[in-house]
Amino acid sequence: MSPTRIPQPEDFESLKPQLTVSLHYPSPPESTTSILLLFHGLGDSDTPFLSFARNLSLPGVLAISVRGIAPLPPSLLGLPLDSGPTNNFHWGDDLKLDGRTGEIDMDPGYEKVWELVMGKLIGEVLMAKCGWELGDILLFGFGQGGGVALGLGSKVRTWEGVGEDEAKVREVKEGEEVKEGVVGERKEKEKAFKGIVSIGGALPPSMIPSISAREKAKTPVLILHGSKSEYVGEDEVDLIKREFENVKVVEWKRPDDGMPRSREEVLPMMEFFAERLKSGWP
Repeated sequence: MSPTRIPQPEDFESLKPQLTVSLHYPSPPESTTSILLLFHGLGDSDTPFLSFARNLSLPGVLAISVRGIAPLPPSLLGLPLDSGPTNNFHWGDDLKLDGRTGEIDMDPGYEKVWELVMGKLIGEVLMAKCGWELGDILLFGFGQGGGVALGLGSKVRTWEGVGEDEAKVREVKEGEEVKEGVVGERKEKEKAFKGIVSIGGALPPSMIPSISAREKAKTPVLILHGSKSEYVGEDEVDLIKREFENVKVVEWKRPDDGMPRSREEVLPMMEFFAERLKSGWP
């Protein structure tokens, strides 16, 4: 693990072309003490969420807005098939339709996201190359991106961490033997992020570890959703509470899950960020 230093734009070049990120530094950049990863919703891109991070202007926080791993096909957007790649992205391994609703399945599998975001962006760049720890990193996501953030926080429970020479990421299956010396043992504090905020996003069951005797995930979580949320209902909240130790849920008065529009909707999020940034780990 390298000594901790502020990530520079060139540090992320190794992620291309599989993963694209946009950066917003605090002022001055040398004041960076935490990192915020942002995951946009289905059909969006990293650019609007970088503007959102800029408007948040969290003190001492380097914001990294991550672009979805694949563009939506033109046909889903009502565009001609020959119109070329779109600027509307998603996070899944594939695009699947829910047989019950006919809508896009919100859990199409997220192995590629796990490998690229956890393995490359977090494991190789932020941790191995720049010396940061999981406890320095906040996650924010909207819609499908909120599900990705929750999924990373869930699955990291079984992450083997960063080895001495390279970042190694894999889920520890039940009963699997781990060879000595392959990966150093993680300290307890390295098994969780600094915090997760999810707006209108549900935890994907495919990102829940398969170990039957698993402990609850340690990352503190804030769930924000509309009173008639399309994807976050009682069952989804119950699942999140079964898998995470510390969960706060705020239901807005308005029905939909859009981004916060009023002081009343923004306040719980800002209070959560303030608490997580001033506190020790986690």
